[in-house]
Amino acid sequence: MTTYRIRKINAIAAEGLQFFSDEFAVSDIDPDPHGILVRSSPVNVDDYPSLQAVARAGAGVNNINVGRATEKGICVFNTPGANANAVVDLVFPMIGVWKRNIYKGIRFCESLAELAADEVGPVVEKRKSAFKGEEIAGKTLGVVGLGQIGMRLANGGIQRHMKVKGYDPSPAIDNIHQLSPEVKICRSLKDCVGDADIVSIHLPLNDKTRNLVNGEFLAKFKRGAMLVNYSREQIVDEQAVIEALDNGWLEAYLTDFPTSQNVGHEKVLTTPHLGASTSESEENCACMAVRELAAYLKYGNVVHSVNFPNIESTPTDAVHSRLIVINRDVPGMIAFISNVFGNKHLNIASYLNRSNGTVGYNIIDVETEIPEDIVSEIEKNQDVTRTRIIRFR
Repeated sequence: MTTYRIRKINAIAAEGLQFFSDEFAVSDIDPDPHGILVRSSPVNVDDYPSLQAVARAGAGVNNINVGRATEKGICVFNTPGANANAVVDLVFPMIGVWKRNIYKGIRFCESLAELAADEVGPVVEKRKSAFKGEEIAGKTLGVVGLGQIGMRLANGGIQRHMKVKGYDPSPAIDNIHQLSPEVKICRSLKDCVGDADIVSIHLPLNDKTRNLVNGEFLAKFKRGAMLVNYSREQIVDEQAVIEALDNGWLEAYLTDFPTSQNVGHEKVLTTPHLGASTSESEENCACMAVRELAAYLKYGNVVHSVNFPNIESTPTDAVHSRLIVINRDVPGMIAFISNVFGNKHLNIASYLNRSNGTVGYNIIDVETEIPEDIVSEIEKNQDVTRTRIIRFR
């Protein structure tokens, strides 16, 4: 029986690890694993010669060098939606904490501890008006990024009787279909944020979104809007935000990413990267990541990959071996692989191919052993990135 070596980086919820069968050996220190489970720690795929897949227990994969992984034929997974409820569950309360001056009110109440018992009530009644706030009902919420988190936040705004606009530069149809019909989908960023009282950012970090929220971006806001960033720290040009706060262009900045610049600012409200920090979220992410990684190593199936096309195939009882061929997405690869099998007089029981415009992924099932010379012939093709044989019996 094949044993797949798994390296676990960061704490991964035990509820997820239990989905690994006896075919998997999980370790915190394996220097050369077949698969890696990770949360937020950096992963350099070049450090692991035998690595075939990395599963990130979370949505963002900016801690993994995905481009290099693609070049080497290493599949990178994430867990979209697994922590979405946790993030939305935090964003709305934080908006309320600011709008209703709750954090100032709590500090005030703490200051009353020194008073005599009969003094507390009168002081509260005398000074409570200083903490009068605003309701979010009726306010306009602009959501930039309509993935699982953005979609649920937009729907949550509708449930709270807000006017909601949403914009996504690369919308996923499945997420758009889950939006409330009351959410206005905007065709431009300016339309989404231009009259919003609150703008919440929910985008992945990549070369296009790094420092996206800069002076030019903020200039599209109306004066006195609130900016919320529970996405990624590097999406925001913090200096531009501080300047907008100082000159009164922004009312407030709510973020999950404390820095030396923002923690002492009177118009900034920070939490210590708590967006996905719930037991439910960590369990959901761990379970999804383990299932993805196990299915890939055992069967070559791809679900929720950020660099490979999604593809799944269940082998029949008659299948002896499965050949996985990963290639650059160029014309003629299916014919080439089929011809190699034909020239060696080996019958293909099943052939499945998918591509995403960059990577081509092939699952070829046969009912006998696959000779090494077939694999060697396929690997000679300059557009083939990687091959792998999975034996079922």
